[in-house]
Amino acid sequence: MYVPHVSAHHPRSARHGLLVALVALALILSGCATTGVLPTATTTPTTATSVTTTSSTPSASASTAAPRTVTLVANGDLLWHNTVWMSAQAEAKRTGKGIDGFDFDPMFAALKPIISGADVAICHEEVPFSAKGGPYKNYPVFAAPPEIATWIASMGWDACTNASNHSVDAGVTGLIRTDTALEQAGVDHVGTFRSAAERAIPVIYTTASGVKVGIVSGTYGLNGFTLPANQQWAVSFMTADNILAQAKAARQAGADIVVVDMHDGNEYQVQPTADQVALAKALTASDDVDLVIGEHVHVVQPITKVNGKWVVYGMGNLIAQQPTNLPRTYEGLTVRFTFTGTPGGRFTVSKAEYIGTNFTNGDPIRVYPVVSSLASGKGPTARLQTARTAIKASVNLLGNNEGLIES
Repeated sequence: MYVPHVSAHHPRSARHGLLVALVALALILSGCATTGVLPTATTTPTTATSVTTTSSTPSASASTAAPRTVTLVANGDLLWHNTVWMSAQAEAKRTGKGIDGFDFDPMFAALKPIISGADVAICHEEVPFSAKGGPYKNYPVFAAPPEIATWIASMGWDACTNASNHSVDAGVTGLIRTDTALEQAGVDHVGTFRSAAERAIPVIYTTASGVKVGIVSGTYGLNGFTLPANQQWAVSFMTADNILAQAKAARQAGADIVVVDMHDGNEYQVQPTADQVALAKALTASDDVDLVIGEHVHVVQPITKVNGKWVVYGMGNLIAQQPTNLPRTYEGLTVRFTFTGTPGGRFTVSKAEYIGTNFTNGDPIRVYPVVSSLASGKGPTARLQTARTAIKASVNLLGNNEGLIES
């Protein structure tokens, strides 16, 4: 049986409370059947405390209440190549601002109002953090500056999914360090766990208006690493049974909305794989899942409806520095879904939007929301026009997305 991890939003900048219960492990993950065994972690997570949950069944008075709305924003990969954090270091020297020698704010300034303006904002922190002061590591085995966790909170992200093929680049010890850094910054971590007890606790974020949003995530694999036999709980894997069990637990724990983040697909391929399609069908067929979003492939993939529910197969990169002969990796999506809860009923999507993004190479790096930047004359016009056309083609590749708005 699962019990909830409920994060409160009072107000947006407040640290989320970690209210948890020590319970028996409900799921046992299967490790990735590849080479490379990770060391056993010695870090001990914060001791959990008990919490009382409420039913998700609408009350009798709900039928007389006004409809409630909640806006949810999600973004593509935060993939911290060395040139990205180096640009932030150079920026800090120019501005004299930032966090311990890193200033990411100018890089993301154009996107911040979109993130901070949402009722709940979800990022994808693809790679683990190093210890403070480093050593930092670049591709293929990452360890990013831990100051990023505090900056993530300052941007307005409320939760970060971090189940990815890089989750254990720094071992389970690095995974625990990353989860702890996010928690200390006031950001929920989703898809990786510091203990078996934490694995059994759904992540439910409560908005300022009291809407409870459950977030579930999983990855297809770990780049050849395997989890230690006594730490199989550390990462959520992207299997239908696993994800649906977590979604059901979140719903039973009181979630009004349940969002699933899939870390899956073939890198640099716009067309979703058969596995992605099958997973989307299985997940959206469940009453416990309201929205499916996707990460990993580093290029924008289609947005469509499956079983009447929105599926975003891949949001590309929000930030990275991949080879310049792969220009599509410099493009991404920020999606914004407005959910409306009818009196006495469930929340459903009443508005679906996508915001194409493009970021520049080198120093300084800048992330541009494509449409608004073109309208204001900011950024590299020709490149933004090319990005807009390419993003639109990818988004619409599968069709069946009537009502989707480009913003």
